[in-house]
Amino acid sequence: MTAVNSALILIDLMPRIVALPLAPHSGDQVLARGRELADVFRACGRPVVMVRVERPNVTEQPPGSGFAEGLVHEGDLVVVKRSIGAFYGTDLDERLRALDVDTLVVAGLVTTMGVESTARAAADHGYRLEFVADAMSGLAADEHDFAVERVFPRFGDVRRTADYT
Repeated sequence: MTAVNSALILIDLMPRIVALPLAPHSGDQVLARGRELADVFRACGRPVVMVRVERPNVTEQPPGSGFAEGLVHEGDLVVVKRSIGAFYGTDLDERLRALDVDTLVVAGLVTTMGVESTARAAADHGYRLEFVADAMSGLAADEHDFAVERVFPRFGDVRRTADYT
């Protein structure tokens, strides 16, 4: 398992994003692994943060813009972002600080968009980072692989779902 003061952050596990043609892992695989990770964190009494995006300046969000069915549980922190990353324009940092969180375990969709943007901002805020490589996926496998193999190790540890279960 990970640090005592850790939180799991799951990015954009929304039906319309889960349904995209993703690689190297399907959206359904990422969603299943995200659920598994969330169950482990909840069982250990550690925070689970669910992040989803809303398009700004529209009267109605596209179909499938809520969280995947049954993903959010009572006690989870919910963040609605209106940008690529989960920190800008939200109270995420304040909520994590209030819980004495210093390490973020990051997963979700898509690797080089919401996941990477959130991770970079988290690093700027001074959080330690862990990336769950098989609980995220990209719009193309080579993009995902580059981020996981070359970018993320510069910010933190790269792991797999099995490392937490």
